[in-house]
Amino acid sequence: MAIIKNVLGENLSLCCSSPVTGFYRDGFCQTGDRDLGVHVICAEVTDEFLAYTKSQGNDLGTPAPMFSFPGLKAGDRWCLCASRWKEALEAGVAPPVNLTATHEAALKIVSLDQLQQHSI
Repeated sequence: MAIIKNVLGENLSLCCSSPVTGFYRDGFCQTGDRDLGVHVICAEVTDEFLAYTKSQGNDLGTPAPMFSFPGLKAGDRWCLCASRWKEALEAGVAPPVNLTATHEAALKIVSLDQLQQHSI
């Protein structure tokens, strides 16, 4: 099994286990061929971000029991799509990022500098 790296070149850390996040629902912001959204940025969501993403058609605040999704509230950590985080950055509402739990694939979409400016 390959070692999965974060944006700092270290082993990828757990993002969150309550609620359980990640494309593979294992708590890690891992990605693979089936993850078309590239859910690789471990962010601590804010009310501003949740309002923004809802306005863009992705309501992360409302529970969706059929997908075992509890709904998020400010302070929860969640693996976000790198492109949505970048959109939020450009809109001025990017949530803080846990660099040790953000997959290196994020660097294909955003820069390390941008992530570091928003690190927890």
